[in-house]
Amino acid sequence: MDGPSARHGIAEAEVTEPSLPTSVDALQGALAEVSYFAEENLATAIFLALRLGKPLLLEGEPGVGKTAVASALAEVVGGPLIRLQCYEGLDIASAAYEWSYSRQLLHIRRQELGRQDDADTNTQGTGDLYTREFLLPRPLLQALERPADQAPAVLLVDELDRADEEFEAFLLEMLSEFQLTIPELGTIRSDRPPIVVLTSNRTREVHDALRRRCLYHWVDFPTAEKELRILRAKAPGLDQRLADQVVSFVQQLRQDDLYKRPGVAETVDWALALDVLNQQELTPDNVSRTLGALLKFQDDVARIQGDRLERLLAP
Repeated sequence: MDGPSARHGIAEAEVTEPSLPTSVDALQGALAEVSYFAEENLATAIFLALRLGKPLLLEGEPGVGKTAVASALAEVVGGPLIRLQCYEGLDIASAAYEWSYSRQLLHIRRQELGRQDDADTNTQGTGDLYTREFLLPRPLLQALERPADQAPAVLLVDELDRADEEFEAFLLEMLSEFQLTIPELGTIRSDRPPIVVLTSNRTREVHDALRRRCLYHWVDFPTAEKELRILRAKAPGLDQRLADQVVSFVQQLRQDDLYKRPGVAETVDWALALDVLNQQELTPDNVSRTLGALLKFQDDVARIQGDRLERLLAP
C-alpha cells in the first residue's frame, strides 16, 4: 500500500546509513570493545548479515553466547535492543501488535455522548476504531518503526525453537521484506530496517522456509583461551591462578555426559562466587560448596562428586 497509510508512525526523513564496521577485523575489534569476543567465522557471519541486510540465525547449545551477540551489536551500532522472547503459544498480539480495546471503548462512549450535538458522528462507523491512534506496537512493529535518521534497532528473536511453527510462518514477511501487514491498516514498511538476530537451541528444527531467508552460523562453546579472555573481562579483579583453574575445570566438565553443560554465564557466576568467598584456588571443599553456581541439576552435581571431582582437580 502506497502513500501515507503505508508508513504509519514512521518519520519522514532522509535515509542515512548507520556507521558500520568496514571489515571483519574492524567488527571483531568493535565487539571486543564491548566485551564480546567473536572468533573469525562468527564475526564474518555477523559482518555479512550487516552488509547484506539479512537476518542472522544463530544455533547452538544454551549458554554459548548467542543472545549476547545481539546485545553487543546494539552497542556497536548505537541502536536500541528490542527483544522478543519466544515461547509456546506466542501470537501476533504479543509479538507484533494489538488493538487497545480500552481506548476503543472510550472512543465509542465519546461518540455516543456527542451524538446529539454532532450530526456527522452518525456517519462514522467502526472503521474509526482501527486507526494508528488505537494500535499498540509490540517488538516486531517497534523494530520496523525506527526513524530513518536514527541508528537501526537490533531485533532479537530469542529461542525461536520454543515458539510454534505457525509463528514462524508469520515471521516470513517480516524477515524477507521488512514489512508487516495489518489487515485494518495496510502494509507498514520500514524506512530503517532493523538488524535481526534469531537464536535457536534446537529443541526442534526451524523450518526451511525461514532458514532460507537468513544467514546461518552454529555457535559452539568457547575455547579455553576465549573463555579465559571473557572471564577476565567480566571479572577483572579475579585472581589469575583461580581464573585459570576455573576455566580448565569447566572445559573438562563439558566433556562429561551432563544433562545441562554449563555455559559461559555459569563460568562467570561460579568464578565470582569463589571470589566472594576469598578463594584463590580450587579445592574439593570449595568446589562442592559452590557447585550450585555452575550446575543447575542435582543429577549433574551428583555425577561429578567423589573420584570424578578429584580427577577434574588433578594437575
